[in-house]
Amino acid sequence: MPTASPRILLLTPPLTQLNTPYPATAYIKGFLTGRGYDVTQADMGLQLVLRLFSEAGLRRVFQEIEAGEFNLSDNARRMLRLQNRYLATIGPVIRFLQNKDLTLAPRICHGRFLPEASRFDNVADLETAFGTMGLTDQARHLATLYLEDLADLIKETVGPHFGFSRYAEKLALSATSFEPLHQELEAAPNLLDKMLLEELEPLLARVQPAVVGFTVPFPGNLYGALRLAKHIKEISPGTVTVMGGGYPNTELRTIQEPRFFDYIDYLTLDDGEGPWLRLLEYLGGLKEQGTGHSQRHWASVSLVSGSEAVDDVHCELQPVLYAPDSSNLLQRTFRRNAQGQIEYINHPHPEVPHAEVGTPDYSDLPLAEYLSVLEVLNPMHRLWSDGRWNKLTVAHGCYWKRCSFCDVTLDYIARYETAPSTLLVDRIEQIIQQTGQTGFHFVDEAAPPLALRDLAIELLKRRVAITWWGNIRFEKTFSPDLCRLLAASGCIAVSGGLEVASDRLLALMEKGVTIAQVARVTDGFTQAGIMVHAYLMYGFPTQTAQETVDSLEVVRQLFAAGVVQSGYWHRFSMTAHSPVGKNPAKYQVAAIGPEPAGFAWNDLWHDDPLGTDHEAFGPGLAKSLYNYLHGVALDEPLGRWFDFKTPKTTTPRHLIQQALQAPEKPDFAKQNQRLFWLGNAPEIRIEPGKKAPFAVLTCYEQAEDFEVKTTEAAGDWLHQLLTRLSHDFDTKVLLKDAAASFPKAEGSFEVFLQSPAWALLREKGLLLL
Repeated sequence: MPTASPRILLLTPPLTQLNTPYPATAYIKGFLTGRGYDVTQADMGLQLVLRLFSEAGLRRVFQEIEAGEFNLSDNARRMLRLQNRYLATIGPVIRFLQNKDLTLAPRICHGRFLPEASRFDNVADLETAFGTMGLTDQARHLATLYLEDLADLIKETVGPHFGFSRYAEKLALSATSFEPLHQELEAAPNLLDKMLLEELEPLLARVQPAVVGFTVPFPGNLYGALRLAKHIKEISPGTVTVMGGGYPNTELRTIQEPRFFDYIDYLTLDDGEGPWLRLLEYLGGLKEQGTGHSQRHWASVSLVSGSEAVDDVHCELQPVLYAPDSSNLLQRTFRRNAQGQIEYINHPHPEVPHAEVGTPDYSDLPLAEYLSVLEVLNPMHRLWSDGRWNKLTVAHGCYWKRCSFCDVTLDYIARYETAPSTLLVDRIEQIIQQTGQTGFHFVDEAAPPLALRDLAIELLKRRVAITWWGNIRFEKTFSPDLCRLLAASGCIAVSGGLEVASDRLLALMEKGVTIAQVARVTDGFTQAGIMVHAYLMYGFPTQTAQETVDSLEVVRQLFAAGVVQSGYWHRFSMTAHSPVGKNPAKYQVAAIGPEPAGFAWNDLWHDDPLGTDHEAFGPGLAKSLYNYLHGVALDEPLGRWFDFKTPKTTTPRHLIQQALQAPEKPDFAKQNQRLFWLGNAPEIRIEPGKKAPFAVLTCYEQAEDFEVKTTEAAGDWLHQLLTRLSHDFDTKVLLKDAAASFPKAEGSFEVFLQSPAWALLREKGLLLL
């Protein structure tokens, strides 16, 4: 535990999601507070949005537009004329989207309450697209269109970098050179930048941090982080600035750009817990080497400045900054040294185990202020943007880590660790107590099926009622029974990679699944009442036009069979840290750029001489999927989606149906699987029969009661078995254990497993896991 804890401020720069906080700062706060550090966190994206989308904020927007010289579109001019109506409605709309005034829904839907611009052009299709969706959800979608109209106006005029889930994203996408970002940062802040900095200053005054950390999960967070860091350096040059997150982890692993360190003192890679712990210990050691330093001066000894005085500053501080063996104990950390050179320091400290990272701490985030928006009609994408979800990780990394398109060489995927299910449920209960919210999004790369099984059993054992969803692989371990168990524990949706929907290409990318397997797994989830979202990919190396069309036919059949309810086509992107990027020749493509320029390095341009014109297929694939997920045009020829001639599919028309009809193993072949009963302990009574008494087991369940009739001896055996299973979650009863206790007078256990009594129990919730 630190002897003199510095104040730490963790910031999520604009913008990630409007409906729920990005979890990175909550993870680091939970870890560091558990070790005695004083940590505050803030979501600057939310604060910017709430300042901007207020009556005062919009008034500033309209005033600046009217005072400026903008070449306005007809749509923007219309909105300017309706500014009084926007000023009158923005406050009520924000409160409605924060779920603070849901009575506004009828006025939004039927009262011509909202001013309408171009985003409302297709609103006539609302009823068709939404079906019987409730009034509140329709109003939420209309209110979201209203905000998107305003965002379009802002982007056209005073805030060209604005977007609801990104901020200046184009400046960071494939930014091999830092120059465009640097020029933008050196320019005077625009109106949105000013609002962002106006949110920062009172926060700094209140917290008075010695260290400010930025999480940058996406390209659309980088500019905001650097703009905030620049302001911090201007008004408090002694404050240490630190950056980490998904974007640095993938894009900045080879950074050699000194100017970046004008804004950020320390850049950390991969999981933040270890690097933060070592950095704070290092900075604390620097303070202890100087005597009589105030907390404010605690930070000044590690100043890395971009001013002309940098050499003088470092000459003065050099004996402290580079004390023997101190900085060398940093972990996975970049910095700029006194000579202006970039150093990467990675002392081989052990990793912080996944079981010891602590519970995410959401305290001091204004959870009631987030907005439940409804942007798109895709049902899985809705989960991303509507409702507040606590984010948690079941396991660190990916247990498969072979997919050739994925960054499997990086730590966040390559290092696989699990935590006990008891600890995970402890964390879940702590988060529920802190936030009052029982919705969880498990943010694993691919949640392992056996860990999910144990988690579900622990949730049911403790009677912890949550609603959850997450990402998986469509692997055969997800049996229909496991899917039913997950549904009983609160699972409502899963997403997984079908990718190219071609067995040849799935094998080439080492996905480890087949189309038939995906069909059966998705059917299991669907039958259990769990929504299935498929990640789809086109443009994989050597993919032909024929294979693209055949993949679309597979997707059509999956939707037609009702086993997939949502999906999204992604264009293949070659990255520097994936097997394809590491060895393009193996996949018969050539990397053709971009040339490194000292800054970001991840996305690679490539030439696919054996493949088709992948870009041409994009619009048609997206249009077809939009129709399929609404149950439209499922029987239409595939060529209708494209404005160019495509080959006819060679995929067998009944491929998916045949996969779904493949017989399952009989229960007797599952002797080593665990019996699990989703129901309650039954009651038993003995009834007289024509030849002999028989047993009736009555099971009282949530939706309906049912009875199981069997022989007296088998009934007594079943009653004992189900009673035990309903009370004892810790003892694993295997099917072979049950067979050993089966009454010998009843004859063959294998025959009993084919009886109507056993079949009914299996249907009602007796699982084999």
